[in-house]
Amino acid sequence: MPIPTDHSKPVRQTAKENAFNQLQQWIIDGTLLPGEKLNDTELANALGVSRTPVRESLQLLEAQGFVEMFPGKATQVTEVDREAIKDLLPPLAALQALSAELAVEHITEDTIDLLERTNDRFAKAIHSENYYSALKIDEEFHQIIVDTANNSYIHDIIGKLQAHVRRQFFHNSIVLTEDSIREHSEIIDLLKKQDKDSLTPIMKGNWLRAIEEFPKIESD
Repeated sequence: MPIPTDHSKPVRQTAKENAFNQLQQWIIDGTLLPGEKLNDTELANALGVSRTPVRESLQLLEAQGFVEMFPGKATQVTEVDREAIKDLLPPLAALQALSAELAVEHITEDTIDLLERTNDRFAKAIHSENYYSALKIDEEFHQIIVDTANNSYIHDIIGKLQAHVRRQFFHNSIVLTEDSIREHSEIIDLLKKQDKDSLTPIMKGNWLRAIEEFPKIESD
């Protein structure tokens, strides 16, 4: 089981949080492949922690659908079900739209500036065809809005859905386009204007459009 040794180790986290976040990221980006068997001793050595936080993290990852544990036999990464995107994106789109509505009440000039700078970075990644980076920056953009909404319940649910969506995007090679740059700009403008009615459909559309991209991949 090849495990990277040059990964960044987050600071100010418990061993369990560190292990969970890193293992989840490796599953999402394909470092740990679907169906791959996991050895908790090897993982613990790679992460520089004991086996206990690794086992606890694997239990959490099983609860979230990223691994399967077979007591006394093996633990392995779950397969990627591309059909699941049709169940994942609609609730995520609705919650992202709700976050945008709530963010209107807390928006500041500093937040708008951060969104604009993030979208500029996103546009550069798209134009340079660095689609892996674009996916990560796109998530940053939307996370700024979720954080601004300041609702811990929405934040937690979005985080869980987002992790599965991110995995789908990486494994199915979803390519974000100029349309997303334009929609981000519209979202920023509507946040400035505090136009909730127009903001909701734009935000939902920005997420739901990805469903249309999946049939194109299947036909390749």
